Amino acid sequence: MSSSSTLHHHVFPIIDSIPATNSKKCLPAAVSCRLAPVTGARGRSTDSAKLRQKPRAPLRACAYSTNASAAPEAATTEEPAEARASLRVGIVGFGNFGQFIAKGLQRQGHAVLAASRSDYSSYCRQHGMEFFRSVDDLCGEQPDVVLICSSILSTEAVLRSIPTHKLRPDTIFADVLSVKQFPRNLFLEVLPPEFGIVCTHPMFGPESGKHGWTELPFVYDKVRIAENGAQAKKCAQFLGIFEGEGCRMVEMSCEEHDRHAAGSQFITHTIGRILSHLSLESTPINTKGYETLLQLKENTISDSFDLYYGLFMYNIENLDKAFETVKQKLFGRLHDILRKQIVERVPMQGTPAVPTSAPFFLPSSDQMQGLSSFAVHLKPTTTKKE
Repeated sequence: MSSSSTLHHHVFPIIDSIPATNSKKCLPAAVSCRLAPVTGARGRSTDSAKLRQKPRAPLRACAYSTNASAAPEAATTEEPAEARASLRVGIVGFGNFGQFIAKGLQRQGHAVLAASRSDYSSYCRQHGMEFFRSVDDLCGEQPDVVLICSSILSTEAVLRSIPTHKLRPDTIFADVLSVKQFPRNLFLEVLPPEFGIVCTHPMFGPESGKHGWTELPFVYDKVRIAENGAQAKKCAQFLGIFEGEGCRMVEMSCEEHDRHAAGSQFITHTIGRILSHLSLESTPINTKGYETLLQLKENTISDSFDLYYGLFMYNIENLDKAFETVKQKLFGRLHDILRKQIVERVPMQGTPAVPTSAPFFLPSSDQMQGLSSFAVHLKPTTTKKE
């Protein structure tokens, strides 16, 4: 979906019903509308080496009358739809995933402003984006949406460092974390009450979405958005970016999301991380299952370890219980097998013992510390030659 169609679908549906006329004449519909002013670069300016977005002239209020004899100047010339639909999205945390999302924003005709601990000024110049060396400078530009793309573990520190007093009251804050209740509660605690909050989770990443976002699920929860006015329009435009990219839009509460996704994402990343340490390579006779494992490994290791560690912290108790249960089952099975083998070696009364070249013994279950405890090789006794 283009930015123009996004505008009509989400922001100004009433205008679609007005018949096209000469732009110099008043439209023959009894409709009056007031468009919020849209300005160009705001706040603190960046140095001349940075690429700038083309300044946009403020939109004037316009009135449409049913009076056919009204003077032509009664209708004010409007800006093109593309200019009205363009959002300025400030991305805080411009690593691999932040850059991935930024490309989608640009494809839908929106301006990207980025701030990060690392220097991505060269990358931003090459891709027509603005880079700021501090969040303070970025907020001075008053973006319409502030998108937090930091890791789970650093999100609180990042959010508390943002100078919200530099932002407009209708600013929207959004995040892309893999868990949702945590950022929702944090946003509600830290942000001023007039700021909008949208918690989102693109259920894909740079690897799985490298060929496009069509039909990939995008989960969102409009936690706190004003029902009418500029904030509601900005929210519709922001979500329209992902709809325009072809995502399957799924509105879901943060609680329900975490029930469904937090555990499943964690186990997916856990297996992928384990596979990455097994030196797996493609073979000429790959099975479909093995191909799936190789792809899983590639998908997970492309994400930062901070992402996995955050998921781990949310699931550590469940993981510990699962590993302990599996370990006990394995140890119990091995204990039974080895015990049976030893019992079978014990001769019946009155029969000669069968000599073994490598005797083993089995410790009691409370002495077992791991697999190495199951079989302890004893040194064979030597006999002196006469």
